[in-house]
Amino acid sequence: MGGRPIEGRTTAAGEDEMVVFLIGMRINSFAAPRSWLPVARAMGPMIAELSREKGSGLLGHQFLLGFPRVLYVVQYWDSKEKLLAYASAPDRTHRPAWAAFNRRLREGKGKVGFWHETYVVPAGSYESVYVNMPEFGLGKATGVVPVGRRGDRAADRLRIS
Repeated sequence: MGGRPIEGRTTAAGEDEMVVFLIGMRINSFAAPRSWLPVARAMGPMIAELSREKGSGLLGHQFLLGFPRVLYVVQYWDSKEKLLAYASAPDRTHRPAWAAFNRRLREGKGKVGFWHETYVVPAGSYESVYVNMPEFGLGKATGVVPVGRRGDRAADRLRIS
């Protein structure tokens, strides 16, 4: 969580439809690093590839640790179409990593777990507030603005009357 804290209350600047993609792994056996270490290392190159390419659809990401066994990434995308296109593109980093991971799953006999969740969130159906925080999460992905610009209450930012 680098960056300098922004004093006061801010909110994410994004107001359009948003896709939130959570992806992660669980180390089921610490004694089997051959099963889980390659899985842990696979995400970095994919994030780097997406971050280099303007228009990839990835707006931002946050690596997180669910101590002690879970590693995951929260990703913010501008459309489900771009997320799905990346996942299925034969010439991108994801496809060979996914194939290698599936081989490892068959060989590893449950030593590593994997999960992902995808949420398509309509415009006006999400809100955020950050107090004395550097840009973080959705705010890091879309930039931040003073809370008052989008509404002082969560209900205002959610466009709820």
